[in-house]
Amino acid sequence: MYFEPRIPGNTGSAIRLAAVTGARLHLVEPLGFDLSEAKLKRAGLDYHDLATTDVHPSFDAALDALPTSRVFAFTTRASTRYTDVDYRPDDILLFGPEPSGLPEDVLAHPRVTDRVTIPMLPGRRSLNLTNAASIVVYEAWRQHGFAGSPTG
Repeated sequence: MYFEPRIPGNTGSAIRLAAVTGARLHLVEPLGFDLSEAKLKRAGLDYHDLATTDVHPSFDAALDALPTSRVFAFTTRASTRYTDVDYRPDDILLFGPEPSGLPEDVLAHPRVTDRVTIPMLPGRRSLNLTNAASIVVYEAWRQHGFAGSPTG
């Protein structure tokens, strides 16, 4: 789930990631772009029709649509590493907007199961949003034997 994404190219790449892994992409408004923008389409290439993407008017509306899922909020302000989580197929992987990340009120939301981080060298601000999501989505998918993949 991308909370209030700002950069169309990153969201296009996330659509492509969802298409190739079978993940469902949830976008939480407001979006920093129009879904018809050329940069979004270019980054997603021809994968838009192969991905399942839902747009929600608010974070609470998104959570209401996914009432039983655990929510893992990805932030540099966490101590749990992404490799320390035993992912379930219905888990929500929550990423924040570029360049600020998830706001404190979202990180403190009662539905957030845990704050999770991707280790980096000191003094680095963050990874590209879709690069971070790719690392975690593939780890979760790996834990489930790459279900649905012919090479899984």
